[in-house]
Amino acid sequence: MPKVDALFKTLMDRGGSDLHLEQGQRPKIRVNGKLTEIAEEPLLTFESMSGLLSELSGKDSWAHFEKNGDLDFAYAWETKARFRANYYRQFFGLGAVFRIIPSNIKSLDDLGMPAKLKDFAKIRAGLILVTGPTGSGKSTTLAAIIDHINATQTKKIITIEEPVEFIHKSKQSIITHREVGEDTASFASGLKTAIKSDVDIILVGEMRDRETIELALTAAEMGILVFGTLHTNSAAKTVDRIVDVFPLNQKNRIRTVLANTLRGIVAQQLVVSADKSKRYAAQEILLRTQALGAIIQSGETVKLTSEIQLNRQNGMILMDDCLSALVQAGKITKEEAFLKALDKSKFA
Repeated sequence: MPKVDALFKTLMDRGGSDLHLEQGQRPKIRVNGKLTEIAEEPLLTFESMSGLLSELSGKDSWAHFEKNGDLDFAYAWETKARFRANYYRQFFGLGAVFRIIPSNIKSLDDLGMPAKLKDFAKIRAGLILVTGPTGSGKSTTLAAIIDHINATQTKKIITIEEPVEFIHKSKQSIITHREVGEDTASFASGLKTAIKSDVDIILVGEMRDRETIELALTAAEMGILVFGTLHTNSAAKTVDRIVDVFPLNQKNRIRTVLANTLRGIVAQQLVVSADKSKRYAAQEILLRTQALGAIIQSGETVKLTSEIQLNRQNGMILMDDCLSALVQAGKITKEEAFLKALDKSKFA
């Protein structure tokens, strides 16, 4: 049994989400957003780190890490859990972070998500984006949406991820997982292949460059339902981010395509509960309306805030209003809500 498994057990026993290993320090775990040291563990040396990490990654992947200084992969700990692993070199030596990927995919109801997200399963084509900072639960939310589609519809679904996180077993749908670096060279090449493979739904793990974003938009135009992620914290910033990736002479064309294909944006962040025992998802939700296309086409994304407010009865909500609701329900403190608020002066 790899030595790191004992650390994984500590992580899971204490309800943590991430295990951090840094040469010269004791192992640390993140629990409800806060990093804490595993005090009973010794300081990590170069020898202990290299032995532990190479045993876990395998000979070929370790050789890749030694040459390049970075390594990403998924690791299955028996049937208990899977982990997204990131190895890196840093100033004081070696480092690694392991994020837990639960073996059981939680449903949208289990996660306490708005019922409106189930309606994404009814959409036939277009682009749906789940956004937020690293560690905000984007992958968990997307996995729950895909699982809902898998359980209720007969679709061909392809996921393109780096690495593959949640493993879906085909229920009513057929699901194919493709890992960047293993099964396909890049997100863009994976998308090119997927578009030609009689697919209904594509999940793109990360829309990080212009080519990937353009191919995702092309797929949505062609009648495929595309789910993707971005590291933005609001609906307006998400639209701006996509358009800003492109040069000036292409922006109008991209606005037109986005205006025609965008079906929804869920911007998400995790906030610590009032009793510090867990975290809640706070979300901003933008859905398709008659006015949405014209707002995107004109480039006046500031109007998206009022569009969300006008359509609250249809399931839309602003991030700050969601935070306010969590405070009113006694789920989080005013201080935590203020820290996470987008418009702090208005929120105060």
